Amino acid sequence: MAYSKDYRQMILDKLEIGYSYRQLVEEYQISATTIQRWKKNPEPKVYKRVPYKIDNDALIADVKEHPDDYHYERARRFNCSDRGISKALKRLNITQKKDT
Repeated sequence: MAYSKDYRQMILDKLEIGYSYRQLVEEYQISATTIQRWKKNPEPKVYKRVPYKIDNDALIADVKEHPDDYHYERARRFNCSDRGISKALKRLNITQKKDT
């Protein structure tokens, strides 16, 4: 859970005034480690996630070219995980059931 910058600063201000870590922990129900981490760096961490989506057209072409391949074999060609291939195939409604 991310706390706002104002909330962090309020707690750090109380720490500077003279509140102890124990008092702040009991009052605000956050760990002392969190407060110590905020004291070192009060700015919240920014995580940048770049979603990697497998190209639908390329995957469809790969399925047509190699219809009997396993997920791990496709994953090697697309440089991703076999779970990623599984999700992409499900998104495209492509099943791996064989006709007899």
